[in-house]
Amino acid sequence: MTKSVSAPNAVDLLIQDHEKVKKLFKEYERLAKKGDTEGKQEVATHICEELTVHTQIEEEIFYPAAKAALDEKELVNEAAIEHASAKILIDQIKKTSPKDEMYDALLKVLSEYVDHHVKEEETEMFPKAKKAKLDMNALGARMMERKEALLSVTA
Repeated sequence: MTKSVSAPNAVDLLIQDHEKVKKLFKEYERLAKKGDTEGKQEVATHICEELTVHTQIEEEIFYPAAKAALDEKELVNEAAIEHASAKILIDQIKKTSPKDEMYDALLKVLSEYVDHHVKEEETEMFPKAKKAKLDMNALGARMMERKEALLSVTA
């Protein structure tokens, strides 16, 4: 892989992650309707991995930069609390069998949490971060590098 292709800017990278996870949740719903227990577990595991890496790069790189640049620190604080709640659900999903009657409910609640979180980020935080004096390209490059490192550990 050559480095000539530039990394997406920070907001674009995060939105790409959001879209990927939305598609995975739709795939999970399709498999749940079919009663495909093995497929459900595979997709749920992928969802959990993607969200774990995504939240980590946001918390380590994007949120501190956004918090420093934005007047509304509360936006970042709320997002961090939403992450904490999602992590609890992710942990429960990892400890639950896809055959358990609560499994689908856990994924549904996580999906709803993520949907709410994504809407707030994309309609409130990201537009404000874009207007702030943040170098989105440099942030995006740092986030992409960190994301690749984290994914190589889980692979």
